[in-house]
Amino acid sequence: MSRAIWGLLWITAVSCAVEARGEEKSTPAPAAAAEEQSEKQDKARKELLTGQVKFLGPALRARGVKAYDEMDEQVVLIAENGDLVPLVADWRGRAFYQDERLRDRKVQLIVRRRPDNPYAQVLIVYTFDEKGERKYTDYWCDICSIPMYEIKECECCQGPIRLRFEDRPLPSYLRKEISRDSQRQSKSETDSATPDADDDDGK
Repeated sequence: MSRAIWGLLWITAVSCAVEARGEEKSTPAPAAAAEEQSEKQDKARKELLTGQVKFLGPALRARGVKAYDEMDEQVVLIAENGDLVPLVADWRGRAFYQDERLRDRKVQLIVRRRPDNPYAQVLIVYTFDEKGERKYTDYWCDICSIPMYEIKECECCQGPIRLRFEDRPLPSYLRKEISRDSQRQSKSETDSATPDADDDDGK
């Protein structure tokens, strides 16, 4: 075999080796890939929001914002602090688009939110009755005894379903978080009520 052919084969082999090393460097290690995925999941946080769900158009116009009819099909939670939180029309949030009984009333929603996305994904719905008592809210088929989360025929028997209200506490992870927040708030109030040494006149 001629030297020219040997030289060509050698150059080809070296090029393949360089490309392979480049691909190895560009492919993240399993640990790095898992860490990146974990960081993305950490950005999505669960929150408890209180307020009323309304259509966005009227909510904007009530604030003096000119909004055309296209905005009327979007729903938002008007939170207690006045923020407008748009809700995703997915498996759980879609009920607020369908069912007027869930709008224009006090609700508490457990949602998932991401800092790079203004829309909140509804996970759990609580509504308040005329006595001000919080009720876990979903839809229920009395025949099949299965819950559903939007207005439609029963997924099992194809029969009618009803809006259901139940006494059910907040999830334990939220109760713990609320308890920690209350403790931090209580400590903050105590610290602010305690006079500093520099302010104490010795009386």
